[in-house]
Amino acid sequence: MQTSVAAYVKEIIDQSPFISEMILQDIISYSNLARFIKPRVEALYGSPVSSSAIVMAARRYAGELKERTEQKPQRGSIGFEISMKTNIYDLNLRLSDENAAALTKLYSIVKPSSGDFLNITVGTHEISLSVSDKYRPNVDALIDEDDVIHRFSDLVAISIVFKGDFLQTPGIIYMAVRKLTWESVNIIELISTMNVLTFVVRKEESSRAYEALNAFLSGEF
Repeated sequence: MQTSVAAYVKEIIDQSPFISEMILQDIISYSNLARFIKPRVEALYGSPVSSSAIVMAARRYAGELKERTEQKPQRGSIGFEISMKTNIYDLNLRLSDENAAALTKLYSIVKPSSGDFLNITVGTHEISLSVSDKYRPNVDALIDEDDVIHRFSDLVAISIVFKGDFLQTPGIIYMAVRKLTWESVNIIELISTMNVLTFVVRKEESSRAYEALNAFLSGEF
C-alpha cells in the first residue's frame, strides 16, 4: 500500500529540526517549503506531486506541531541550575565482560565529591565512558586499545540540575536537544539521572550550548 503524500511531508519535516523550528516560529513560507522538498517528496512517493498538495500537507502538519508544542511545560516555571565541567575525556569501547569489569575500578579512583566527573554507560553493544581528563592515564591503562571505537578529549560537560523531577515532565529532553541542534551544537554524550541532565559537547561549542540552554530554560525563546 502506497504511503500518502502527507505522511512523506511529515517524515521530511521531522527529519529537519530547522524546518520544524521555523514552522513553530511562523517564519516559513509554505510555498517556498513546498518547492524545496518537492523533489524528495516525489522521490519517496514514486510519482509527480503538485506543490499545492505539499503545501496543504505541510500546513496541516504545522497545526499538529504547534498543538503538540502548546502542551509542553512552561519552561520559565521550571527551577534549574546550570554548571560546566571542562577537560572531559570521552571513550567508546567494544562491549565485553572484561572491559565492563575493568572500568569499575575507576569508582575507587575518581572523586565526584571533589568535583571530578565520571559516567559509565553499558549499552547493548558498546560501553560509553566520560571522565575528567586527569584520569585519562588510569583509563588507558585499564583498556585494550583494540577495543576503542571512538575517543574524544578536551570536551565540556554541561549539567542542568532541575529543582524537581524533570523526568516526569514530558518534552523537556526533546526540546533541549532540539534547541542545541538549532544552534548547531553537536552532542557527544547525553546523560540523565532523576534530576540532572548532562550534555557533553566540544569545547569550542560549549559557550554557545550554555547560553542556548540557559535562555531556553528561562523561557526567553
